[in-house]
Amino acid sequence: MTDKRTSAADHPGSERDKLRRQIDAIDDKTLDLFNQRALLALEVGKLKKKAGEKLFDAERESEIFERVMKNNSGPLSSQAVLRLFERIIDEIRRVERIEIYDKKSE
Repeated sequence: MTDKRTSAADHPGSERDKLRRQIDAIDDKTLDLFNQRALLALEVGKLKKKAGEKLFDAERESEIFERVMKNNSGPLSSQAVLRLFERIIDEIRRVERIEIYDKKSE
């Protein structure tokens, strides 16, 4: 005889589906925030270029990493948060190089 028990997770509109919709909404907000952050970083990069400064600022990046790890309340570990922010900053720095530093002077 087969077990015909079903759970709420087996039906449309289940708790799992609701949670996934919440995750999708957070992903959309996160994407928007990443792009907002990139736009602000591009503005900072333009100011750096105008001032003749280098793109990479180790002191500023250290401040960011320390702040986000300090403010982390989990469940992600501080090392996981550090890796995420390292990746975010790497990608934004790449965009800065392409958009600001590699473009011909206008």
